[in-house]
Amino acid sequence: MRVLTGIQASGKLHIGNYFGAMKPMVELQEEHELFTFIANYHSLTSSKDAETLRQNTVEAAVDYLAVGIDPEKTTFWVQSHVPEVLELYWILSKFTPMGLLERAHSYKDKVAKGIPASHALFSYPVLMAADILLYDVEKVPVGKDQIQHVEMTRDIAIKFNNEYGELFTLPEHMVAEEVATVPGIDGQKMSKSYGNAIDLFMDEKPLQKRCNKIVSSSTPLGEPLEWENCNIYNLSALFLDETRKKELQERYQSGKEGYGHFKKYLKDLIWEELAEAREKRAYYLDHMDEVNDILSMGAKKAKCIADAKMEKVRAAIGL
Repeated sequence: MRVLTGIQASGKLHIGNYFGAMKPMVELQEEHELFTFIANYHSLTSSKDAETLRQNTVEAAVDYLAVGIDPEKTTFWVQSHVPEVLELYWILSKFTPMGLLERAHSYKDKVAKGIPASHALFSYPVLMAADILLYDVEKVPVGKDQIQHVEMTRDIAIKFNNEYGELFTLPEHMVAEEVATVPGIDGQKMSKSYGNAIDLFMDEKPLQKRCNKIVSSSTPLGEPLEWENCNIYNLSALFLDETRKKELQERYQSGKEGYGHFKKYLKDLIWEELAEAREKRAYYLDHMDEVNDILSMGAKKAKCIADAKMEKVRAAIGL
């Protein structure tokens, strides 16, 4: 089964990216044909500086490799290295009703959060559709907020196929319910755009300071704490099996520890989880020639597939 996922090169990766996309990717590559790309075209909706975007793209690639993406098992490339996706994006625009885009929840949410409205932001789902349809993808791992975009991709593909024949595979979304929405330090979905993220590769002291900013209730030390809706618990639980979750719940209910203890515990969980990844990241940062070779190899493989698909698309529509 062919699976595709991507992540924007719009800043430092965070815990939400790790559990929502990166860790599942590492698991998926063991069982499926995985395609993973750095979505730097998409990142233009929020990028303000060329050098920053270039740096973010490099860092995203290094971070993916650090957490376990294996270029021998995964086709891994930078989105802009296969520009055919923009040609397909424009062609698919013809099959995208305005009403479909106007109903996009993600666009409305981002504008409401203060992100400037633009055509790029508005038509984001069409470019995402091109990312998916160009490679005959069957499954797309997404968070809950992106399910609608995969459904829109299907709608666009159906309209094209109805007019020109079955050229596009209809994708289905994949959502791991337990990590579909990773909370930020304020309890909302973790996002760089919202300023509530915990970066993936922070140094230990800044990591502790970030964890200390997690919003919690004002229950005083010595009283039982509620864990059900606690941001600290919800983040910690991402790292724990059922037995350790139960143990943490009991610690909350004992009244012997305060939120400060649990914030330190969360920091320790994050630090331990990413110990090996930090070592690999340091290696790749010192061997950027290897990173560039990996991305070049992935782009060649992706472009071969994209070229074949675009030949069929152009022939179908008369280009």
